[in-house]
Amino acid sequence: MLRRDLDLKRNSRFTDPAITLISIGLLLSVVNCSSPSHPGVPPGSPFDTASSSLTGAVSHGVASGDVTSDAALVWLRTDGPAQVEVRFATVNDWERFESGGAQQQSSVKTEQVATKKEQDFTLKVPLEGLIPATRYRYDVRTIQLAQVSVPTTGISQGEFMTAPSSGESVPATFLWSADLGGQHRCRDEQNGYKIFDLMRVQKPDFTILLGDLIYADDTCPSPPNAPGSEFTASTLNQYRAKHRYQHGSPALQRFLSSVPIWTIWDDHDVRNNFSGRHDPQMPVGRQALLEYWPIRTPPNDPTRLYRQLRYGADVEIFILDTRQYRSRNADLDGPNKTMLGETQLAWLL
Repeated sequence: MLRRDLDLKRNSRFTDPAITLISIGLLLSVVNCSSPSHPGVPPGSPFDTASSSLTGAVSHGVASGDVTSDAALVWLRTDGPAQVEVRFATVNDWERFESGGAQQQSSVKTEQVATKKEQDFTLKVPLEGLIPATRYRYDVRTIQLAQVSVPTTGISQGEFMTAPSSGESVPATFLWSADLGGQHRCRDEQNGYKIFDLMRVQKPDFTILLGDLIYADDTCPSPPNAPGSEFTASTLNQYRAKHRYQHGSPALQRFLSSVPIWTIWDDHDVRNNFSGRHDPQMPVGRQALLEYWPIRTPPNDPTRLYRQLRYGADVEIFILDTRQYRSRNADLDGPNKTMLGETQLAWLL
């Protein structure tokens, strides 16, 4: 399954709506979780999950995405089986609860859902019923199946601001970015992609990532780059390793923990100039993308990536998928050749 949403509206009853605790049990056996080194991923690479013991720690930071006026998606990954707790509240309530001690514990409701190794221990947790134009804080902690707290190896706390309601006219500041680490120019070994620290200090309301989040068809020689992506991807595990490499950047982790994102793909997320469902690598490239980025998909169309972003009364952005439904590049130009596909074009118009 690509969609692992937790329906909070349907399943949760909170004694205090200001703060919610979600417990996600990763009900997997710790025994035999490792596998032989992934083909094409160098043995010993920190991005080959077979290289290190699985502790259940938050391993690649956290992120919030597809944040609307009343909902958000929180993304996280652990390095193995664990029980994950996601707690969230408005920043004002968070500070009040932190000083309240035991009162906080009596105000939460715990939910559990099973996740599987098939999603590479990634998780997207929907937060519903939020207040428009409000800053929220959330944190993630993990507990092994033996109920032992696990120290995180990546950022485990984040913040986001919900969008204003559709009738409210307010200024909006956003950034856009694309093409992360191609042409052999990849992660700096110390700070990763340092530009994200410069972007973070601008304090945008949100950022749109316009694809090429990995260069699946290119290598990142090390040195001078951080090790872990010295291969091209063609299998699901290799695509996942490419995304893990990107999320391992400290600067990107800091950015994603503080700025909500809207994400779409482009050709290098599968391979150069790929066109639609004609490419046999598209399904595995798409699965890895959906696992590693907080993208909300409809229940009845779990591979749909195009969607609409609304920020108050004055900002409306259509995020288009120009890859999944397009005609073959070699097809002759004419009325039947398409970039968006019939269904997406009708939705846009």
